[in-house]
Amino acid sequence: MAKILIVGCGAIGSELGRVLSAQGHDVTGLKRKPPLSAPGLINYATADISSAADLSDLDTDFTQAFFIVSPDGRNEQSYRAVYQTGLGNLLAKLPKTQWLMVSSTSVYGQIQGEWVDEDSVAQPENITSRLIRQAEQTLMDFNPANIVVRFSGIYGPGREYLLRQAMQTPAIQQSPPYFTNRIHQQDCVGVLSFLLEQRLAGNALAQCYLASDDDPAPTWDVMTWLADQLHCLRPTAKAADAGMNKRCSNARLKALGYQFHYPSYKDGYLELVKLNRK
Repeated sequence: MAKILIVGCGAIGSELGRVLSAQGHDVTGLKRKPPLSAPGLINYATADISSAADLSDLDTDFTQAFFIVSPDGRNEQSYRAVYQTGLGNLLAKLPKTQWLMVSSTSVYGQIQGEWVDEDSVAQPENITSRLIRQAEQTLMDFNPANIVVRFSGIYGPGREYLLRQAMQTPAIQQSPPYFTNRIHQQDCVGVLSFLLEQRLAGNALAQCYLASDDDPAPTWDVMTWLADQLHCLRPTAKAADAGMNKRCSNARLKALGYQFHYPSYKDGYLELVKLNRK
């Protein structure tokens, strides 16, 4: 079994840690504020990755590590602190560790609803997405064995923004279609543990995977369906907006053998709708 570090133990990182620990791996979670009463399956270490001094006592013999960070705010300074300074500190501290980084499909700047995959141009316009893209490249250049996983919009218990929006009769672009791409947080954990399993089995892996469900769909269709399930008024149509608009292909991940627990937004949101009705 492997000695594993998980940097960033929010909902996904913590659940991943529990899954990997249950499989017999030795798991350490790195957080600035670890839980006071942590379950025994995960060992927690305290550190702010933007401070090299904070990492001085961290073990250096991890064979595998996950980088699953969330900046403090949606601004350049916060993103630089984790994706530039923090990542640099970690790579300097753990130069021999193999990394798997959680990235975002926000690195794609496409605006016409075109399909994107791992080989598509990734040149975002906004600074926060550019910093994520630069971190991807830093990690992949550092070691060819390092892997980047680009998640689309994550939803699940505690991540119910679209449900709340659907209850408010929002104005949504109907034409031309504005696509939305999603992945259930259970599949986020599933993808990460699956890729680690493939790596430890010695299977050949690409450096980048796009992780999104099978059903990129127009936002209008998604919100109308949600409103119907919630017995709310349907959205109203509004004029088209300029902005990122793409459809994400998961073909590479599925060709490797991953099977989604929630292949469509309807599969995942039905559960959330039932919870919200109680």
